[in-house]
Amino acid sequence: MIKYDLRCDNGDEFEAWFGSISDYDKQAEAGLVECPHCGSKHVEKAPMAPAVQTARKKSERSERAVAMAMAAKVREHIKDNFDYVGDKFADEARKMHSGESEERAIWGEATPEQAQELAEEGISAAPLPAELAPVQPKKLN
Repeated sequence: MIKYDLRCDNGDEFEAWFGSISDYDKQAEAGLVECPHCGSKHVEKAPMAPAVQTARKKSERSERAVAMAMAAKVREHIKDNFDYVGDKFADEARKMHSGESEERAIWGEATPEQAQELAEEGISAAPLPAELAPVQPKKLN
């Protein structure tokens, strides 16, 4: 497939896709290429810039490095300041919400169904993107 920028004799510009260079030539010669704006059949290729993918700019690389450094800081903060409760997350959140357990910062796993139930019960919880989650502590038993 090839995309062309086209222009009609009325100055309207538009894009069109063709199976090949020769497909465009054949259709244009047969009068099958038509301006979608005004219906003119006098259409020609407009000047185009090549679509060349260049290497990432230095600023894009540095933005990624900054984002990765921030994610590492978030992971470290969670590791140092939150209790990992594993698959008991929903139960622990409920206990804290009901006053059975002291409120504290926790993180762990919950199924989509458990997360929905927590929301319906008015218990605040938010998914933690994988990029921000610390490595799970190893179980000793």
